[in-house]
Amino acid sequence: MPTRTRANPARPLLLVVVAACLAVTACSSGETTTAAPSTEAPATTARPAPSIPPYTSEVYADPAHWLCRPDLPDDVCHQDLDATVVHADGTLEVQRHVANPDAPIDCFYVYPTISADQSPNSDLVPSDAEKGSVLTQAARLNSQCRVFAPVYRQMTLPALLGSVPADRLAASQVAYADVLDAWRHYLANDNDGRGVVLIGHSQGASHLNRLVREEIDPNPDLRSLLVAAYLIGSTVRVPDGADVGGDFANIPLCRSQDQIGCVVSYASFRSTSPPPANSFFGRVRGGDGVAACVNPAAPAGGRASLTPYFATGDWVLPGAGAARAITTPFVTLPDLLDAECVQRDGFSYLEVFVNRDRAGRRAQDITGDLTPEWGLHVVDVSIAMGDIERMVGQQAAAFTGAPPR
Repeated sequence: MPTRTRANPARPLLLVVVAACLAVTACSSGETTTAAPSTEAPATTARPAPSIPPYTSEVYADPAHWLCRPDLPDDVCHQDLDATVVHADGTLEVQRHVANPDAPIDCFYVYPTISADQSPNSDLVPSDAEKGSVLTQAARLNSQCRVFAPVYRQMTLPALLGSVPADRLAASQVAYADVLDAWRHYLANDNDGRGVVLIGHSQGASHLNRLVREEIDPNPDLRSLLVAAYLIGSTVRVPDGADVGGDFANIPLCRSQDQIGCVVSYASFRSTSPPPANSFFGRVRGGDGVAACVNPAAPAGGRASLTPYFATGDWVLPGAGAARAITTPFVTLPDLLDAECVQRDGFSYLEVFVNRDRAGRRAQDITGDLTPEWGLHVVDVSIAMGDIERMVGQQAAAFTGAPPR
């Protein structure tokens, strides 16, 4: 059995909040299995094979430049992902995470701005922070898909903060070129006609927005492979009152758990702290339309309970001493959070409600805020990780014709 190491999966994400300025500048628009899964795809519902030209990347042909691949049994996505459920009455229950080595679809994940390299672009050596982002935002999806997560030369935090001189447009181009290179290598050498989910946050979501807009949306063959795109913490532009148009001419927003070939996007704010006039998220910054908002817990609309997964002890404020009894790397709190997509005061966003327990039998709140204009950007994905995982499973079933896992 491979030796597991436990990273600190959440503390590095504090840096993501600062990095969200990318969305304002260059980016606005059960038990874990340890067996090494095969890279050969299990059979799924027959579909016409899309035409994918041959392509080999000099960079991404090297497994060292992937944080997750199904043929890397010791990668970030094969670490301990067990969680402790803290019920409303304060009782604890260990929930084992079970990876699926025969997952019928793939997930292609691009992480947010997290590199502290002292240069305009990061190098291709993954830091603990980059690994931590993958662990908290994508690894759980291995229950539903084979996860591919490339290392890429993203625009760094120092470049965004101005502590390193940088041409931000040029740095963003370098980062996107890596994402595109990794995507084309994956398509030509690993996809084999399988459905694929794209998922990214902040800078990662903005690069995937461009990838969908330029590579997938205009190409019927590639659209036929798209199970869904989760573009979180960055703006996807749609016409007001419509689900298609704006950034994408052919790909609509998702409006049911099992809809495929569609997009999920949102930026989250507390109900008690809606977006201020200078908010970094929740509105478009060029052209007509509004920011898309799709709640993965209720794609059709309305208020629904979220299923969060937080790193233990980092983002959840402990209550009733429960934190001392939690030994799993993750924690989930049923019915602590509700959310609903709303349009208000020129913003479109995911409004998050915290259902506090006056008896104090468990955590009364979550952390993840800095100043009001950031909203809950740092925990955009964590607050709905369970809902994203479940929705991906429903979409995988709809795509392949197999029963949901």
